[in-house]
Amino acid sequence: MSQTPQRGPLLRAIVGVWDGMNFVRRLVFNLLFFFLLLLVLVVLAGGRGGVAPLEARTTLVIAPEALLVEQYTSDPVSRSFQASFGQGPAEVQLRDVLQVLESAKDDANVERVLLRVDRMGFSGFAAIREIGAAIQALRESGKQVVAFGERFTQGQYLLAAQADEVYLDPQGEILLLGLSGYRQFYREGLEDKLGIDMHLFKVGEYKSAAEPFIRDDASPEAKQADLFWRNDVWQRYLADIARLRKTTPQALAAGIDALPEGVAAVEGDAARYAMTQKLVDGLKTQEEVEVLLAERGAADEDAEGGFRQVGFFDYLRHADGPSRAADPRPQVAVVVAEGNILEGRQPPGTIGGESTAALLREARDDDDVKAVVLRVNSGGGSAFASEVIRREVLGLKKADKPVVVSFGDVAASGGYWISMDADRIYADPSTITGSIGIFGLIPTFPRALEKIGVHTDGVATTRMADAFDLSRPLSPEAGQLIQSLIDKGYRDFITRVAQGRGRTPEQIDEVARGRVWTGDQAKARGLVDEFGGLRAAIADAAERARLGKADAWRVRYVERAATPFERWFAGFVEGRLARAWLQDSDLARSLLARAAPQAERDLRMLEQVLKADAAPVKTLAHCFCGL
Repeated sequence: MSQTPQRGPLLRAIVGVWDGMNFVRRLVFNLLFFFLLLLVLVVLAGGRGGVAPLEARTTLVIAPEALLVEQYTSDPVSRSFQASFGQGPAEVQLRDVLQVLESAKDDANVERVLLRVDRMGFSGFAAIREIGAAIQALRESGKQVVAFGERFTQGQYLLAAQADEVYLDPQGEILLLGLSGYRQFYREGLEDKLGIDMHLFKVGEYKSAAEPFIRDDASPEAKQADLFWRNDVWQRYLADIARLRKTTPQALAAGIDALPEGVAAVEGDAARYAMTQKLVDGLKTQEEVEVLLAERGAADEDAEGGFRQVGFFDYLRHADGPSRAADPRPQVAVVVAEGNILEGRQPPGTIGGESTAALLREARDDDDVKAVVLRVNSGGGSAFASEVIRREVLGLKKADKPVVVSFGDVAASGGYWISMDADRIYADPSTITGSIGIFGLIPTFPRALEKIGVHTDGVATTRMADAFDLSRPLSPEAGQLIQSLIDKGYRDFITRVAQGRGRTPEQIDEVARGRVWTGDQAKARGLVDEFGGLRAAIADAAERARLGKADAWRVRYVERAATPFERWFAGFVEGRLARAWLQDSDLARSLLARAAPQAERDLRMLEQVLKADAAPVKTLAHCFCGL
């Protein structure tokens, strides 16, 4: 009778490890299978779900913890995940805020609005003023607006001040300080310490975007221009607050000048100082404000805060209404151009020469689109990419489709380039614009290499063959060539502005040379046609296309369409059962969050695009002129 050979200790250990690996493998695959099966069952059982009906005497709570943008930079799937976890996206679109306020104005079920904007972020005052106008229209319809915050920045307070009543937490603060603009300068560090020589070529004594690389301080021209437009924005800010809070700009300015002494006089109580300056109507905690709203509105013990309410993003789903895919009415198309202007195809939140031009071309080729509004919020970038987009604006006009431009917080340099041929340009008085100028910046590294004992030598077939070898000093001939290219770029810029604005190049040169203006200053100098926001620009475009009354046409945003998977998955995670399951499942959060696309992919793609561009000389029309 034979016996089974006994396994040795080493063999038993190997077999045990192997069996353990097989067990783990089967467990993982089984878990994954059941997880996917659960997803399918939830989809079949719950679907997307409808929007819950709004009850009477509801308070609309506008409290997005997000940055106000013209266009989302994150993908639909990521935003849907955030919504399913009970969070709003990290960005909120201006168009959505305006739509919510406009819908609430005419919604009989919305009794009042609570503004909780102390967790919002802003890039300028123009968009805030546009939202403010919508809030004033809502108030005029008879709806009460109450604002509350724990502490306010100047931008947040400008929006909160639009309310009928403003309440501040007793431990909070509102510090109105003024506007400033300081930058770091790197010449000493780059040139003296590291041995890197920066060569700047520009036209326009006010074109200061590249000054930090070649100076140790701001030029007198830069300081003069910056202070001129910042003072204009600040005086308008004071006037807005004074009008809303029933005081005077002089009283507000005096309170700011006396801020250290004033706060000391109230023993460091910034909230009490805000009361003495008439910036708020009372000091209340969040719970006290919620009690106030419950007393004035409809109490609801089951609702957060104890009063009947609807959140911003939930109400936005009401305001969106049914799909407009089958709406036969003629369209006013809106194309958003936000962010730096770069060559090629770029993701949303960045303006691509090819991608933004393609959107304009799509609007031109669509027979249902009768007019176009280009919404610009950009400090500029590549001059070449700006020109590619400008040509599409001209193509729209040649197709007999009116083009109206609406400026956001900033529309300067390249942002102005893509706008200058429009039939009409709208801006807010606080919009930052102008900066009509061109520059190029080239670093060379021979002295830096010498510091570490690296030297460059070789041969060239012509005197220009090594003109753009950054390991060698920049030759006078190369410098002459670059400056000629920059000079031509500036001449092209002002000549095209002159053609678009019905002026002479000499007249444009007087207000150009890289100088930055506010919208108010730009209108006085013929660079802007009208004051107004996005809604005014859309109405103008419809009128130019002779589309008739407002209900005879509709607005359509032309932008990158979501993929079928993105649409399906966004619909799934926003369904009622799916949202409830995701909110309560830590496992779902950890697994699904890993599957969501990440913004870093767009950043990596952008980096690759820039690295792949081997052009030795690139002219830039860019302005570092934000608030």
